[in-house]
Amino acid sequence: MFGFGTLFYVSLLLVNAIAVLHEERFLARIGLSQTGFQMQPGGVDPTSIKHKLINLISAVRTLLRFPLVLLNIVVIVYELILGGS
Repeated sequence: MFGFGTLFYVSLLLVNAIAVLHEERFLARIGLSQTGFQMQPGGVDPTSIKHKLINLISAVRTLLRFPLVLLNIVVIVYELILGGS
């Protein structure tokens, strides 16, 4: 039922969902754009949850782009060859 493979698929889908968020179309509308957050008057509080969330989204979109492509290819090939459950 719920095993390591399912947990891996769920985490891969969540990271994919974060990676495909468009900064101007979606993130800026809800106030999670990195450029909009840096331009706020009064400075930026680096300990705030919003600031940490913006940094996490930015890091996922920047650092995990190529590993995500490779992981997605591996999962697709695995599903095509062995079939899913």
